[in-house]
Amino acid sequence: MARTNNVTELIITGLFQDPEVQRACFAVFLPVYLATVVGNGLIVLMVRVSKSLRSPMYFFLSHLSLVEISYSSTIVPKFITDLLVRIKTISLEGCVAQIFFFHFFGVTEIFLLTVMAYDRYVAICKPLHYTIIMSRPVCHRLAAASWLGGIIHSMVQILVTVQLPFCGPNVIDHYFCDLHPLFKLACTDTFVEGVIVLTNSGLISVFSFLLLVSSYIVILVNLRNHSAEGRRKALSTCASHVTVVVLFFGPAIFLYMRPPSTFTEDKLVAVFYTVVTPMLNPIIYTLRNAEVKIALKRLWGRKVNSGVE
Repeated sequence: MARTNNVTELIITGLFQDPEVQRACFAVFLPVYLATVVGNGLIVLMVRVSKSLRSPMYFFLSHLSLVEISYSSTIVPKFITDLLVRIKTISLEGCVAQIFFFHFFGVTEIFLLTVMAYDRYVAICKPLHYTIIMSRPVCHRLAAASWLGGIIHSMVQILVTVQLPFCGPNVIDHYFCDLHPLFKLACTDTFVEGVIVLTNSGLISVFSFLLLVSSYIVILVNLRNHSAEGRRKALSTCASHVTVVVLFFGPAIFLYMRPPSTFTEDKLVAVFYTVVTPMLNPIIYTLRNAEVKIALKRLWGRKVNSGVE
């Protein structure tokens, strides 16, 4: 797979070394992961079956929830099972595959969040043309472009990685495979590869975040011309999206826009955006959205009634 590879298996140091702490983490993170899958899965199901959730905003939300399930499943299942074993290993091929899907779903989420901000901009600033600008074909193309952008980004990362020779050591100082920890194991200088990763990952995050901030600045300025009730509804709709954006982009920019390190704090920040944030997203959107709560009640009522029959 790479030039002069003597390494076929990697050892992962994990998050903590104390077995008691690891077991406690297992008891915490397993329910979190299950909640992530169930919560995001419910949003995907609700958008699919509920006639009241047919707007572009919910179409993109269903894609975001699907990405969250996939993104979390790339890291968390192995992470929580590794908490129960003393020696944590992964094959080099498995490590590269994990990096590919981690970056694929992560950048797809970045693009989807950006598209969702554009949807809110059109809905609030150009309401009379909203149905034309955000037509169903346009929404499908924007969603497809987000997934395609994630694939292209991830392929660049992997093409950089597979060219590196790995001849030892084989210990990754992290709890999952990522580019910077893997680069430290290469038997060659990885400065150029590090610059490519910084450009590819960090700048995508920063430019997307700046685009998101610009969109919401324009929205806030535009809201001055709305009534008090209109401002309240618009801000309530945008608040959930802004919260998700901050929770996702904050840790990503912190980790990828500075020199890499392996401090415990960095691992804890990574836990936040790989384990915790995917679980919070459905909660954030559900608690602040009356339409989603109504659709959830209807879905639950339909299941209860079918069970009675």
